[in-house]
Amino acid sequence: MTLKRRLYRGRDVRRAQNITELRAMAAARLPNFCLEYLEGGADDELTLHRNRASYDAIAFTPRTLVDVSVRDPGCTLFGQRIEMPAVIAPTGFNGLLAHEGDLALAHAARDAGIPMCQSMVSTVALERVAETGVRHWMQIYPFKDRENLAGIVRRAEAAGSEAIVVTTDVPMLGNREWDRRNYRAPMKLDVANLINVALRPKWWWDVLVPHGMPHFRNLGDILPPGQDDARNAATFLSRQMDPSLNWQDVQWLRELWPRKLILKGIVRPDDALRARALGVDALVITNHGGRQLDSCVAPIEVLPEIRAAVGPDMTLIVDSGLRRGGDFVKARALGADAAMSGRATLYGLAAGGRAGVAHALAILRAEIDRTLGLLGCPALTDLGPDWVSGAGATRGV
Repeated sequence: MTLKRRLYRGRDVRRAQNITELRAMAAARLPNFCLEYLEGGADDELTLHRNRASYDAIAFTPRTLVDVSVRDPGCTLFGQRIEMPAVIAPTGFNGLLAHEGDLALAHAARDAGIPMCQSMVSTVALERVAETGVRHWMQIYPFKDRENLAGIVRRAEAAGSEAIVVTTDVPMLGNREWDRRNYRAPMKLDVANLINVALRPKWWWDVLVPHGMPHFRNLGDILPPGQDDARNAATFLSRQMDPSLNWQDVQWLRELWPRKLILKGIVRPDDALRARALGVDALVITNHGGRQLDSCVAPIEVLPEIRAAVGPDMTLIVDSGLRRGGDFVKARALGADAAMSGRATLYGLAAGGRAGVAHALAILRAEIDRTLGLLGCPALTDLGPDWVSGAGATRGV
């Protein structure tokens, strides 16, 4: 008898072999509306699928007869060593996946020796996350209320945050239809989803009981009084997105913030050059994980063009679509200093809290290390474009 292939869906995160298996475990634990929020993309989800397909289209060109008995998957980022070329990406509403999920992400990132970028719409105060000792970056949305935005920037400075990461690709929210289908009215679940929630007691005992609906702990001065929980704040926050955001706002933030300033949402070489001219320290090349503009280019496709435009000295981080350690190696070979992981680590969080995030990062690090060995490349820092072939490797060259 031939056994059918199937993914492990139990509770022991240590049994997960890869990120896909952690996703299956997360799907078994989360209510449908949480999983849909985590996974969904904009419109027809063409960008979402392109992100993965672009990595799949890149092939390695390994060398042979190379001594790879000692390997180093680490590198430096802003002059400090990280143990693998990864940063935990900023993601909001993480308290809906696990209680105080942002703290779990921070502890796991610290232990793995990589930075964490905390979302402005996270559900744990930035001061508490920074206190974990992780290399803390703070992401901000340039909301219309600039005075209160400046207050968050000053809080990050006081907390010792290494960088401010400005999200530039959300002048308005993308059209995430599959996410919206779960609700009969804004933030009011339909009957089918309410029943689905009732069938996930482990989730609601962790997330809702006795803590109640998670709150936005970094937005108290922006939200109306008593409206800082995830249910009540969503509509208000969508109205705070500022379609007038422009390069003058970047200049304002550069003058306000004394440390590393990172722009997140760049996919064009001309925008990258303008950012460099304004004194921006680094760019995150991203299409927001396929959640904003559909039919957008994949970041890994345009990475070589942007690297060629800005030169070797500007820090570039690529985001969107990474699921395997080999994807991080491909990104590094094509010119990225590091890559951000959003969904991959959130699957670990949803599957098993802090232990799940730690296991997700351990999986990625082991895959990076193994990929380097099989490539015949002992050190991550030795990688270059000649180690890969395919669409992503040749675009713009």
